Amino acid sequence: MTVASQVKQCVASLKNVEASLNSFAIDTKDEQASEIFRESCQITRQVITDLEKRVGELEFQEPQYKGF
Repeated sequence: MTVASQVKQCVASLKNVEASLNSFAIDTKDEQASEIFRESCQITRQVITDLEKRVGELEFQEPQYKGF
């Protein structure tokens, strides 16, 4: 497995984590816990954004991995 495909797999996993955190934030009755879930969701979104930029760099450097 190439580095590019590993990073893409990581992005997909993080998107799943983000969705779960968002769901927890909506479903929980505890306002403090809900706020923590929302903050964690925002942090996870930033990590996803950074990794997606890295995927773009990897695809630019190694065009044969584009689209995998």
